[in-house]
Amino acid sequence: MKLAYQRILLKMSGEALGPKGFGIDAETVRRIAAEIKRVHDLGIEIAVVIGGGNIWRGADAAATGIDRATADYVGMLATVMNALVLQDAMEKLDMVTRVQTAIEMPPVAEPFIRRRAERHLEKGRVVILAAGSGNPFFTTDTAAALRAVELNAQVLLKATTVDGVYNDDPKKNPHARKFEQLSYMQALNMGLKVMDSTALSLCKDNHMPIIVFDLQQKGALEAIMCGEKCGTLVADVEER
Repeated sequence: MKLAYQRILLKMSGEALGPKGFGIDAETVRRIAAEIKRVHDLGIEIAVVIGGGNIWRGADAAATGIDRATADYVGMLATVMNALVLQDAMEKLDMVTRVQTAIEMPPVAEPFIRRRAERHLEKGRVVILAAGSGNPFFTTDTAAALRAVELNAQVLLKATTVDGVYNDDPKKNPHARKFEQLSYMQALNMGLKVMDSTALSLCKDNHMPIIVFDLQQKGALEAIMCGEKCGTLVADVEER
């Protein structure tokens, strides 16, 4: 089988781990781990960046009066909790994993070291990257774009709860139109909620293609790896 990609970075929101967007649901985590395993078994090198919005959202907390930097650091710790839960589910499926964090916490996980992360990927280990970029005021989307570029991933896969990018919320508007493909500038200029503008600009500057897809759709991740068109592609014009 000819695969479309050999090394990927999967960006998951923390909300994906809870059926109602908050908390952690063990069965949901197991299902996500199984989807990742199907791709891992194809021989694809996988890095995962996970958010923490199911536990804590820094921007929302800051709106209540908590210092924004403090709120963001708490959010980074939430991503570590999610990473450890996902690691446990993956290892129960016999995947070898490593959690690396942007904030050092040696008893829990390795610090993020690019060369070490690349070596883990080369050895077939799934690397789960937590604590965002380690800096407040930057989202986990931006951390995902940064890590994708650093680790020489071939594509950044943005897992959401809808099957691509639309011109309106498809859950509220049944006539919302889905985009099969967009340029970075189109996504930026139209204000589409693909990723935040910092993450999009970083991908644009480094020619990192983004595929937005629905992780809840069984087999979607594997289908993308096999070259099938799923979700929405955001890329350079020349990559079309």
